[in-house]
Amino acid sequence: MTGWTTHEGLAVALPRANVDTDQIIPARFMSASRAEGYGGFLFADLRDGDADFPLDRHPDASVLVAGPNFGSGSSREAAVYALVDAGIRVVVAESFADIFAGNAVNNGLLPAAVRDAAEVLEALGDGTAEASVDLEAGTLTIGGQTHGFDIPDIWRQKLINGWDDIDLTRAHLDDISAYRHRRATDAPWVWAGDGTSSAG
Repeated sequence: MTGWTTHEGLAVALPRANVDTDQIIPARFMSASRAEGYGGFLFADLRDGDADFPLDRHPDASVLVAGPNFGSGSSREAAVYALVDAGIRVVVAESFADIFAGNAVNNGLLPAAVRDAAEVLEALGDGTAEASVDLEAGTLTIGGQTHGFDIPDIWRQKLINGWDDIDLTRAHLDDISAYRHRRATDAPWVWAGDGTSSAG
């Protein structure tokens, strides 16, 4: 996964609240190999028969602005895969389901929680606008209007560095090793085996 600090792209509105993971990618498509890409399955049921679906009208959009409680429902990470594989880098909403947001960050997708997202939706309407995102500043500019977004510092660090949870742990290997050595010296009885320390 490649880290990023800023992103510029086209923003499009999906004016729906409570978009759950089954709407993002219906379960029947999850048997496909991830190597083949999940982008073609994104919002499959919502798009079916709707020639006016926003992402069909604007397939180059990389910033999706949606209603509150985005990513609710099951914890399927495939929902994030579908968004990322379709070229979406940022989802803007008033709120996100916790598990979805964590999965998003682990895959380089920013869940930008914007308090006035409803105003952004209204301003976009059926059209599009140029958007820019600055992770370090915590700002999102769409159509010339700048909005702040909330993101935990650790999520910001993971997105900027392109880290998932394992990468984040590896970044602390020196501290982990020092702790193991310290514990082996201070409390050698906690180490299993033949009496020699396994720290190192």
